[in-house]
Amino acid sequence: MPTHKATFAAGCFWGVEEAFRHLPGVVSTQVGYTGGHTANPTYEMVSSYGTGHAEAVEVEFDPKKISYEKLLAAFWECHDPTQVNRQGPDVGDQYRSAVYVHTLAHEREARRSKEDLERTKKFSRPIATEITPAGPFYPAEDYHQQYFEKTGRASCRA
Repeated sequence: MPTHKATFAAGCFWGVEEAFRHLPGVVSTQVGYTGGHTANPTYEMVSSYGTGHAEAVEVEFDPKKISYEKLLAAFWECHDPTQVNRQGPDVGDQYRSAVYVHTLAHEREARRSKEDLERTKKFSRPIATEITPAGPFYPAEDYHQQYFEKTGRASCRA
């Protein structure tokens, strides 16, 4: 079964992972750090604003069971893409909204999806989501993986 990867940043990675984990066709998820300039960052390093990385989720999916378009729809629904370097009370560049694309086809789909959402006028502010090529992805520490399941929490702020 050939799978594809998709990488999204949309605030606290625990909640973003939860938005994708249970979608039919998603094979696996892992939270981590991407989009920055520091190799092998830790949570503490990313939280100190010195790495340039975003908290992100890497999604492995079966394109025969779920389309990239449906993953993009889940991404747009799980956060406020108009906020710059924040989601709710979480502030900093590690909480930015971004789609890290792995293929040219995914880049075209992501840009089209963003443009379509902008045309709906669903948001009163412009969409701030970055769409950029995927670079190295550094998995977060084990205690962050499937955090809600491990802790019984229902949200990032509960």
